[in-house]
Amino acid sequence: MRSYGQFCGLARALDVVGDRWSMLIVRELLLQGPARYTDLKNGLPGIATNLLVDRLRELEEAGVVTHQDAKPPVATALFKLTPWGEQLRPIVLALGRWARPLMGKQARADHVRAHWLALPLESMLVDRSPKQRPIRIELRPMRAGKPMLLETHEGRVRVRTSDGEPADAVLSGPADVIIALLAGRIGLATARARRLRVRGHARVLRRIGPASDTRLSA
Repeated sequence: MRSYGQFCGLARALDVVGDRWSMLIVRELLLQGPARYTDLKNGLPGIATNLLVDRLRELEEAGVVTHQDAKPPVATALFKLTPWGEQLRPIVLALGRWARPLMGKQARADHVRAHWLALPLESMLVDRSPKQRPIRIELRPMRAGKPMLLETHEGRVRVRTSDGEPADAVLSGPADVIIALLAGRIGLATARARRLRVRGHARVLRRIGPASDTRLSA
């Protein structure tokens, strides 16, 4: 592991997680929980096999990641964050919030995984009517794998892999359009014009909005 050789907390933190792909591995373990190597590889399109092996080894040696052999039928190693590694969660969320101005239009070549929506949506959205019954909105970003389910609970928003049960509304379309609509950057008519399809009760979308009155930058 390369080092900046500086007696500085930021420099030493970057010694551990500053290499290319390291923080994205942390992202995957925050989102997936204990994960197999193949699950991590699928969530990190573009990473070389040997580089993923090297980064996992480095993060494990640093005490950020650990692994254990899973019981049958999994019968393979499961990687997970250590308690110290879990402390990176607010840092990952803060970086995601800082990057809002960069999350405008999705480039044609951009990879997308549906579960990547969980961290940004949970960190920036709230239920505007928390005293009403909880709602469920299924999210189906194009070419992004398994659908995700956005649920409300006591004013908070949670996003997890869809269980296939009925939802109040289903949003299908480009990931950037789904995020822009839920974040309040565009209205439903504009979203539909940008290839978003809505099934179910579109009115429940009014319940979801940014955590503050400030709309996200485009």
